[in-house]
Amino acid sequence: MPGNLLVRDGRLAAVIDLGAVDVGDPAVGLMPAWNLFDAGSRETYRRALGVDDATWERGRGWALQRAINALPYHVDTNLVMAAIARRTLRAVLD
Repeated sequence: MPGNLLVRDGRLAAVIDLGAVDVGDPAVGLMPAWNLFDAGSRETYRRALGVDDATWERGRGWALQRAINALPYHVDTNLVMAAIARRTLRAVLD
């Protein structure tokens, strides 16, 4: 999630996210492609990682699942998280 990115001197310094530590699927790590990047950056990210099609689609599925769960949970209580969920849904469906 964007809020879990730590930036130092304008560069990514760390990522903090323990929410899916027990999942065991490397595709979980692909969720930033949809909840953070625009279409062009998403393609650059995919090429840089060199993941196969099946892993990429699982990552898309994880992003979809998390956004579907997050939106109704946060829609009235956390406008930032709700906006990220909406953005993710648009990106996944793009």
